[in-house]
Amino acid sequence: MTDSGTAGRPDGEVEGGLDEPDALQPDQGSLALADPEHDDHDRTAWEAAAAAVLRKARRLGEDDEDALVWETLTRRTLDGIAVPPLGTPEHLDDPATEGRPTRRGDWDIRSFTDAEAVAEDPAAAHEQLVLDLEGGVSSLWLQAAPGTDWATLLEGVMLDLAPVVLDAPAGEALATARSFLDHAGATTLAPGTQLGARPDDDDLVEVARLAADAGVLGVVADGTVVHDRGASDVQELGWLLAAGIRALRTLEAAGLAPAQAAPLVELRVAVSDEQLPSVAKLRALRRLWTRVLEASDAAGAPVRVHAVTSRPMMSRYDPHVNMLRTTVAAFAAGVGGAEAVTVLPFDAPLGRPEAFGRRIARNTSALLISESHVARVTDPAGGAYAVERLTDDLAVAAWAELGRIEADGADRDPAFEDRLAAVVSERDRQVATRKRALTGLSEFPSLDLEQPERAPWAAWDEVRPWGAAYEAMRDDPPTGRVFLATLGPVAAHTARATFATNLLAAGGVRVDAAGPTQGPDDLVAAYDGQAVVCLAGADGTYAEWGEAAASALRDAGASRVVVAGRPADWADDSAALGVDALAFLDRVRGALS
Repeated sequence: MTDSGTAGRPDGEVEGGLDEPDALQPDQGSLALADPEHDDHDRTAWEAAAAAVLRKARRLGEDDEDALVWETLTRRTLDGIAVPPLGTPEHLDDPATEGRPTRRGDWDIRSFTDAEAVAEDPAAAHEQLVLDLEGGVSSLWLQAAPGTDWATLLEGVMLDLAPVVLDAPAGEALATARSFLDHAGATTLAPGTQLGARPDDDDLVEVARLAADAGVLGVVADGTVVHDRGASDVQELGWLLAAGIRALRTLEAAGLAPAQAAPLVELRVAVSDEQLPSVAKLRALRRLWTRVLEASDAAGAPVRVHAVTSRPMMSRYDPHVNMLRTTVAAFAAGVGGAEAVTVLPFDAPLGRPEAFGRRIARNTSALLISESHVARVTDPAGGAYAVERLTDDLAVAAWAELGRIEADGADRDPAFEDRLAAVVSERDRQVATRKRALTGLSEFPSLDLEQPERAPWAAWDEVRPWGAAYEAMRDDPPTGRVFLATLGPVAAHTARATFATNLLAAGGVRVDAAGPTQGPDDLVAAYDGQAVVCLAGADGTYAEWGEAAASALRDAGASRVVVAGRPADWADDSAALGVDALAFLDRVRGALS
């Protein structure tokens, strides 16, 4: 952003930016599906219709104004940025930034191979890389190990066609780059080849000079480092910008002007299954880095973004759901304009991914590109009111975060760590209350799914999964079971019985259900001595014989009575929507032990 608050437009961008609103408005004469006789719906009509639904769901009172639907349905990101339920033209009023993705055509499908695989068995790693390339991968992201056997690892790989992106061990960036270039010899390396120095590497300048001489990229500013530790989107963007700026400053001090250094830099960022925020995140990153380049006298330098599907969003339990998560994330990366996308295998949280996981990972991008044709349109989200607003808000907030990091003097300053810790705490709270649902883990878990087994994999050791607390419970399930005291016929108790069963399963707790009942005697007849019982029924049934049921089950031996629904004087505990699930499960598990 300039001093006036407006970021410059990337070079080569499609005409018609946010400062040209007419370019974003549809040709009203081309809306063939519009029906003039019935096209009389306006904002108030939508508010009335939405309010009616919210009142049925008891999220609005009968006396509440319809206009409250906006506040009720608007959700906020971990950075406090509003995501409205509906995009409207006023969301494009007075944007502070501008710019659009400039990628033309397919994105680079980039596979990931870890250092363990490279070091332990270069021949097996080579077979894996060849399989990836034959399966549609267009570049290779390699975590090199000291003394990497490039001849074995890259045997037959056409380095003039397939870019290799290096990820060197700490302190080994220069040695790794030199050994790789020695292996390449006189080969003209493919565009996109990356020697992989980090902004804080002692050998940054030397690696950058090697890259410049070889005509390849040389520096990676990697925001996934803080994303994996729990950073929010804004924090990751701010941290990433600060890292990139440090690299430019270091190189400039060594005599490499920003106009020469900037084309050597690649930005790596995480994308999650939160689709719209991820699309906006990539669009905002391009605007922000473009502004950095302008301020550095490097305007017009290419902006290259490598998007990686989020590690912490994935789960070890019900791991096939990870396929859905990574598909959404890869779609967001493609729509957001990433030049390269790495989809991590769905089985990665379990250990070293196997061939099936890697095949699904590379095919995710291949299908999005070749079957869904997502890459055919440059910036397909451009002009969408909600996405444009979210992009602008993210960019403004990330620029402010960059300012805080710069003022603190370091990205690992205690002030940044405190901000990161606050976000982690808020995410944990939302996960605990299931406001931030994790399918297959905190929502709709299955205790009977067979877990795939994978070999240990150190590449995941530093990742803090968002669902770590639930995973810990599932790792150590209690031996006791909860008696699910279902009150009344199936139609009367099924909703709350299902809710309670899923909630308890999220903590690794199994239930024994009573089935249809007509009174306390039926419950006692089905009861088998479980320490904890959970009553599940309709409010009317609770009022009619819930207390008697609780009393009868206590007399039969139950030590703790829980009710699914609102708290009751005759119950020891309760669980309803919005409950702190982790705290509730801790109490239940404690009573079962």
